[in-house]
Amino acid sequence: ERTCMVDVARFFLSFTTAESCGKCVPCRMGTKTMLSILERITSGTGTMEDLQNLEDLGQEIKNTSLCGLGQTAANPVLSTIRYFRHEYEAHIVDKRCPAVVCKPIISSPCQHVCPIETDVPAYVTLIGEGKFTEALELIRMTNPLPAVCGRVCHHPCESKCRRADLDEAISIRTLKRVASDFAAQEDATGQYRIKVDRISGKGKKVAIVCGGPAGLTAAHYLARSDFTPEIFEAQRVAGGMLILGIPEYRLPRDTLGHEIRLIEDMGVKINLSAPVGKAVTFDQLRLDYDAVFVASGAHVDLKMGIPGEDAEGVYESLAFLRRINLGEEVPVGKRVAVVGGGNTAIDAARVSRRLGAEVTILYRRTQKEMPADEMEIEEALNEGCELETLVAPVRIITEGNRMKAVECIKMELGEPDSSGRRRPVPVEGSEFELQFDNLIVAVSGQPDLSFLGDDHGLSISKWNTLEVHPFTQMTNLEGVFAGGDVVTGPWMVIDAIGAGKKAAAHMELFLNGEEVVPQYAVTIPNMEAVAALELTEEDMTLTRPPMPTMELEKRLQDFAEVELGYNKEMAMKEARRCLRCDTEE
Repeated sequence: ERTCMVDVARFFLSFTTAESCGKCVPCRMGTKTMLSILERITSGTGTMEDLQNLEDLGQEIKNTSLCGLGQTAANPVLSTIRYFRHEYEAHIVDKRCPAVVCKPIISSPCQHVCPIETDVPAYVTLIGEGKFTEALELIRMTNPLPAVCGRVCHHPCESKCRRADLDEAISIRTLKRVASDFAAQEDATGQYRIKVDRISGKGKKVAIVCGGPAGLTAAHYLARSDFTPEIFEAQRVAGGMLILGIPEYRLPRDTLGHEIRLIEDMGVKINLSAPVGKAVTFDQLRLDYDAVFVASGAHVDLKMGIPGEDAEGVYESLAFLRRINLGEEVPVGKRVAVVGGGNTAIDAARVSRRLGAEVTILYRRTQKEMPADEMEIEEALNEGCELETLVAPVRIITEGNRMKAVECIKMELGEPDSSGRRRPVPVEGSEFELQFDNLIVAVSGQPDLSFLGDDHGLSISKWNTLEVHPFTQMTNLEGVFAGGDVVTGPWMVIDAIGAGKKAAAHMELFLNGEEVVPQYAVTIPNMEAVAALELTEEDMTLTRPPMPTMELEKRLQDFAEVELGYNKEMAMKEARRCLRCDTEE
């Protein structure tokens, strides 16, 4: 993931161009032309026409050059286009280098890799100066849910932080939380008022199906552009998976509610307990509104496909968490097993511990391959969850219709699969039984598209997700856009926010009667550049402080927030560790 295939092609072609003897025109001129095109693409000025020209030129040079150098010079370009075409398209359309290698289109690695391109160096610098409210105002230009992301974002920005080459990455996610928390506190006491641009709502109307992170974000940006967005939410609360899938010990309801109210204050109407398909049909939305954005998520649990999984005592993870988060009582026994290795599995395990159960997580690979956040896994183990790796359930053993045990099989790791992780392979004859009162299945989820009706006309993939244009978010129906988990399947919060932001940009083009051509983000007001901090010798010796957390003995008593956040002094010191990569020449 740290290698840019476009840059690799450019590197090899620069070598063959320099080595060409110049005797034949295809090699002498063709390789130079291809190199020039690649340099345009890696600098962010390429076009989709350039991509076709590369393929045409490459084939001509291969077919007409006189020697082996010319006949093979185009191979690195043609093969990378064939197998990594999405990377070329990202450079051309999104002006992004996924590997964060091509410097001409990168401001700073952390900002570049962020799905919503929040100006991380600038707001971190403001925090380093103690300007928390100014930092929040800057963050909210690109992110309408900063307090949410400050708690549950999987922080891809930190994975690219260059400070990690020295010691540890900057705690970017926590600093975002600090800015939003302290500004909210000052707002509550009247020392500072969070700025909300109240919109008249005289523009065209947009219907948004479901009020999760993608829907809320799209509504925020559409309202800011003076359109009238209206959200239709099936549940009695807004927030989607933010409130239905994430436990309160990770994301307090008051925090989420505060940010949703700020979006409502902009003129966004949220209809609760108004499921599309019942309260109003999808076809009616298309008739009554100028555009529709479908952001209904992926709330349906997938099954393991093993005997007995419909027995009493077996829960589906998303349904289990939804009932807990809505305040319903869910009976669990003394011994609970959770199947899966993602964040949903870890959430289900930690919730079960708070309900008084002894919990064992069953995962078919090793802990190293678990896709869940490493900190979440560590906290689950700290709270007393046990982890059994390289095992997979093959049968639920029942007594009557009630489960009493799980038959598992041992696994070993084979060759890598399409995810890059080694494929788990069953060990023949290694079956064994484990006694549990409940089993929570957290393998994956998929969208429920039944609300669309029978003759909706939308293109649906084999994974039951909506198919959209990869850069505009428009479906095959004019005026209907979609984004978030209903398009990608279960994914990350920040990516859903990014999808909502991108969809809003292209819906604005559509609503204004313009051609819906790919553009990356909503246009935001220009801000004055934030100068880098003047660092002292003491600042150069600072290290990343650990996250303060609630004492272990108190955690399992209720669903109070576990991570306590930095205080102002800790935040300012952590911010001063930033190297300000964006200021490099």
